[in-house]
Amino acid sequence: MAPEKKINLTEFLNQQYLCESLTLREVETLLDFTELVEYKKGDVIADIGEVGEALFFVVKGEAVLSYDSESQKVEIGRAVEGELVGEMSFFDRKPRSARLVSTTADTRLLRLSRTMYLRLRVEHPYIAVNLLEHAIISLDGLFRRVSEDVATFSRYIYGGSGKK
Repeated sequence: MAPEKKINLTEFLNQQYLCESLTLREVETLLDFTELVEYKKGDVIADIGEVGEALFFVVKGEAVLSYDSESQKVEIGRAVEGELVGEMSFFDRKPRSARLVSTTADTRLLRLSRTMYLRLRVEHPYIAVNLLEHAIISLDGLFRRVSEDVATFSRYIYGGSGKK
């Protein structure tokens, strides 16, 4: 990776919750285990049915999580700059239940492959533990957003405030 790109990515990662407890050197180490990948609008980043062999940090752009229901596409959520995606299938090794598609012309992601994660876990366990904590927080955020959507939909269908 070119020094200029690595500096920009180091600055990016250093602003993330993941890196609040990491030193600048540890952030740079994490970058050494990732690769920068780019997608155009409409490119499928990860597809339904695949087992996650990588997880991604959104550096630039946006990606949508969706699945097909009968004849329509159902959006589950969006991943924007600074968010982690692909962590559920990556850690539980079950087939993906959603498709991740780039929604911007120049979507840039940092990709951490399973092989590199396993190396990171052995060589730099402190960084790996911080990554796991970040993944838990990311999944919690997704779960909370989906729960709020379901609660809102339920109030719409059944009426009432939803409070007892």
